[in-house]
Amino acid sequence: MSSKTRKAVAKRFKITAKGKVIGSASGRRHLAATKNRKRKRRLAKAKIMSEADYVHIKDNLPFA
Repeated sequence: MSSKTRKAVAKRFKITAKGKVIGSASGRRHLAATKNRKRKRRLAKAKIMSEADYVHIKDNLPFA
């Protein structure tokens, strides 16, 4: 049986041309009143995920 793409992972992460994983930063969903504007702006941008997470994410995206 062929491996399938996990659609939940495909919606959250993208793979760059060089094989890095891009996703959104954590910490933006709630308790925003205690965070300053600069911090919230920084969290809004896409981030390159840590290399420790690459293995798990790429296992769930076999065709990326």
